[in-house]
Amino acid sequence: MNPGSQPRRTGLPVRTEGLVHIYRSEGQDVAALAGVDLVVTAGELVALLGPSGAGKSTLLGLFGGLMRPSAGRIFVGNHNLADLDDGALDALRSTEVGFVLQGAARNLLPYLSARQNVEFAQGAALRQGREVPPADEVLALVGLQADGDDLVGTMTPGDIQLAALAVALAGAPGLILADEPTSQLDDRARDGVLDALLRLHETVGTTVILVTHDPHVAARVPRTVTIRDGRVGAEGGGGGEYAVVAADGSVPLPLEALEVFAPGAPVRIREDDGRWVIEPWPGPTGPSAPATPPTVGQGRGQS
Repeated sequence: MNPGSQPRRTGLPVRTEGLVHIYRSEGQDVAALAGVDLVVTAGELVALLGPSGAGKSTLLGLFGGLMRPSAGRIFVGNHNLADLDDGALDALRSTEVGFVLQGAARNLLPYLSARQNVEFAQGAALRQGREVPPADEVLALVGLQADGDDLVGTMTPGDIQLAALAVALAGAPGLILADEPTSQLDDRARDGVLDALLRLHETVGTTVILVTHDPHVAARVPRTVTIRDGRVGAEGGGGGEYAVVAADGSVPLPLEALEVFAPGAPVRIREDDGRWVIEPWPGPTGPSAPATPPTVGQGRGQS
């Protein structure tokens, strides 16, 4: 089966507005997300980047309705997730959203073959009267057409991850959420999984949002979003990265800029011949020009 013969589907757009998520840890409230505004258009492939604890996996779980936010709104397709009860969220996850959980084996039944896992995962969609592709077509899309009858427990780590992706695709969802889908794989297996995700994005049209720490993966993804301190810290694409103006007007500085502008330090922002300049505030009694060179940004929101 030629993966290119797969019909294009309608990917689901995702949008968040002022998303906040707070959890309790050792008797204290911890803000995992502190006001995330993000738009992912239908059919995009987006990688969420950032250090451990930044809130990436939390954001992914909120997209899929695995937890509810403390504040803010999430829209997946035409659904405002705040309006859905637990039963409706279960139905959404079984038909319109596919998950690849971190640790591929968690997505699979090891005593079944890859094909049987896909067929089992299609049950919920079929019970709701939805049309799903044949299991062999799903396996072909991820590159497992020759290994569909292998028991999951006997497969290589790379093929297990591909089988997990096939299970996420089983119900023909409009959104795939993948948490570290290439972690703990060698380079060849990593590239095989990444090729499958890119093929899914390019030939089928499914929206894909993945979490990764791997710079090789990030370099091949069309769009990256860096989560820092629970907010969108930067975005990138085509090898470049740019800051994003938040809804409240704040702009997160690149980490290297914090060597000049320490947290809490006063700064001055001024326009200079069509450019916006951010520079250390000299103070009312200081010199007219700062001692350190200013950082200059071209256009709104850059620094």
